[in-house]
Amino acid sequence: MAKRQNPANASKTNAQEVRRQNQAAAQGQSKFGTEFASETDVQEVRAQNQQSENKKK
Repeated sequence: MAKRQNPANASKTNAQEVRRQNQAAAQGQSKFGTEFASETDVQEVRAQNQQSENKKK
């Protein structure tokens, strides 16, 4: 169970900002979302994988 903090020693976390970030993440709007995946050419990766498999044989 979480310990209760003394208000004098309370965390300096901005609860409102954390809630906003959590809501954005839940909606897929995080600034670190899937931008990397969207830059991947799936067909190109599959072709490279196939070439690699063919070289192993």
